[in-house]
Amino acid sequence: MYGLTPQELELSALIVEALNLSVNPHDVDPEAPLYGGTLGLDSIDLLEISMVISKQYGFMISSDSDNKMEIFSCLRNLCTYVQMHKVK
Repeated sequence: MYGLTPQELELSALIVEALNLSVNPHDVDPEAPLYGGTLGLDSIDLLEISMVISKQYGFMISSDSDNKMEIFSCLRNLCTYVQMHKVK
């Protein structure tokens, strides 16, 4: 179990549910790589996460964004980005 912030836990739960992962949202390491890390996510999964974030938080992460790799590098970075840009 990791010390996830409430926002990180919310995003972790959203990701776990959207991708139907067999992991408890509390057990997602907030600093582990999302792509190819312990969750085994690939580029299609990251696209799905982008779509779920768009629906849940009211903004789109552009696929041609210059810092896309940094945004999706880990749950913590993704959560920080979501908190800075969310509309809902």
